[in-house]
Amino acid sequence: MDGKIITALVAALAAALIVFALWPGLDLAASRPFYVAGHFVGDSALGKAARDFFQYAPYVPLVFLGLGGLLRRFGIVLPFAPSERGAWFLIATLTIGSGLIVNLGLKDHSHRPRPVHVQEFGGEAAFRPWDALDGACAKNCSFASGEAAQGFWMVAPALLAPPPWRVIAIASALAFGFGASLLRVATGGHFLSDVIVGALISLIVVFGLRRAFWPRG
Repeated sequence: MDGKIITALVAALAAALIVFALWPGLDLAASRPFYVAGHFVGDSALGKAARDFFQYAPYVPLVFLGLGGLLRRFGIVLPFAPSERGAWFLIATLTIGSGLIVNLGLKDHSHRPRPVHVQEFGGEAAFRPWDALDGACAKNCSFASGEAAQGFWMVAPALLAPPPWRVIAIASALAFGFGASLLRVATGGHFLSDVIVGALISLIVVFGLRRAFWPRG
């Protein structure tokens, strides 16, 4: 099952990269409805509070479940804590997906200005497609979205939920990731392609490592 999911996710990632490379104007079109009266609608006190929630909420299951799983090695069993293997799965998926690939690998080398910084939305930088790699941003750039990757990483702890609750947990995790991604577009922090690519990379890492950690299912 994981193999089919991974294949579908990789195909979706390839399709997204091709579509936004061929039609980069889609990114501007997707951001334009959120730019009203000279500012992005998500750039408000409520938007900043929501961003803090989406940014820090993933660390709650990481700390509780990850630490709980690691404590099993010392004979300390917390309620609902996963196995030690489950704890390492959570740590590895977040570190590799959101941390190494998206934040260190892409954001610091893509040079893509964020929507709020481009001329079309009141900034000074020229808009650049995701594949140009010659934008005005020096570091911590728009492509890809680390917060979208982190938001969709919530699927990882959801996969460790007991079977009766797993479907609900996964659906909630996907809704969380969608909300985090939509907010980043609404605040002018990322283009649509940024959040789609960040989300898909995170999900590929989650399901790829689940297959690696539990090769027999």
